[in-house]
Amino acid sequence: MQNIIGKVGTAETTVNDRNTALAVGSGNLPVFSTPMMIALMEQAACAALEGELEEGMTTVGTKISAEHLAATVSGKITATATITAVDGRRIDFEVTATDNVGEIGHGTHSRFSVGTEKFMAKATERGQ
Repeated sequence: MQNIIGKVGTAETTVNDRNTALAVGSGNLPVFSTPMMIALMEQAACAALEGELEEGMTTVGTKISAEHLAATVSGKITATATITAVDGRRIDFEVTATDNVGEIGHGTHSRFSVGTEKFMAKATERGQ
């Protein structure tokens, strides 16, 4: 997967009553929430990997470090993830989020490629 460095993925959402800090419990204001910004960044990372994984494989997020820099109360939010490194099963990304004015957040994210069946079997076993 070394040749995927530099590949970019994006994900978009619109600020609404379900993704505010007030709605998700991460604060008491009707502004786009940090947890939803992070989820959108992860969606963008997954989009960057579309078509790159072997059949039966997926990725799971293992680390994210993000700063939420600006509040947004309405409009479209776009997250972008750029693959910066591949080390074995680990894939690293630079992630950003923007609204119609400019950047609202940025950070780094790591995902690991895993076999779907084996991963779910271990997760199920752990949950019992």
